[in-house]
Amino acid sequence: MANKRIDQPTGTPTVGHEWDGIEELDTPLPRWWLWTFYLTIAFSVGYVIAYPAWPMIDRATEGVLGWSSRGELAEEMSAADQARATVREQLARIPIERLPEDGPLMQQAVAGGAAAFRVNCVQCHGSGAAGSQELGYPNLNDDDWLWGGDLKAIEYTLAHGIRQAGDDETRSSVMPPFAGAFDTDQLNALTDHVLAFSGKAESNPVGAQIYADNCAACHGIRGEGDRAQGAPTLNDAIWLRGSSREAIKQQILNPRMGMMPKWEGRLDPVTQKMLAAYVHSLGGGEDFVEVAEDPEVAVDEQP
Repeated sequence: MANKRIDQPTGTPTVGHEWDGIEELDTPLPRWWLWTFYLTIAFSVGYVIAYPAWPMIDRATEGVLGWSSRGELAEEMSAADQARATVREQLARIPIERLPEDGPLMQQAVAGGAAAFRVNCVQCHGSGAAGSQELGYPNLNDDDWLWGGDLKAIEYTLAHGIRQAGDDETRSSVMPPFAGAFDTDQLNALTDHVLAFSGKAESNPVGAQIYADNCAACHGIRGEGDRAQGAPTLNDAIWLRGSSREAIKQQILNPRMGMMPKWEGRLDPVTQKMLAAYVHSLGGGEDFVEVAEDPEVAVDEQP
């Protein structure tokens, strides 16, 4: 049975419990602590009235203020959607040639293009846009462009694709196969001449003559290529299908030519513009040769 008494040294009553001669005092709580406790109770009552608090089957009580975390999220998402809509409207209005003149808008376009790239392009070009020599997917980080690397040229390629069946405006180039056209010595000589453009072999008169007769019309006398017809540059040491002797021989004898789908009709024009801005920003994007001085004048650069 509890044995309550007054502790003589402190004048505080005990709770009546004793453990090995040690008694517990019934010391009252500090007044500041009690008032803080009462205030928390009052606050909790006010919170339950003002905000959602009591859970029900499919929702919680609404509270007199009408606030909810879902409502706040919906407002934030609506504001974000509105901001994106504003950016997309600006991108829709500005000619892609003038996009670099608006730094903040260009940054927004690059960010949007990065997201679109991750969804639509990484399957071939890779997450880092490095492509694949084995599969013939171009590296988009270098400065080697088959049909041009300015914003409008990239946008055109995105819109119409490469060798896209059914699109009369698609990028298209064809290299004829030379299987059976050269004997082994001639093929080796031609390969040496092609490698000599980038300093990887010694040229020879036989290879130079074969190249002049069969290849220079498209790839240029010095291997500089021709964007007008999509002929690759051979003197920059950048190779789509590999730079080994065997890879070059294979490309001479039985050329492998890839295909890129057109995105016109699959992606809206603003998304295509953002993708072009992102690809252009990867490191090899080229500047325009000329742009109309009057911003109101439509710019019609040839890709």
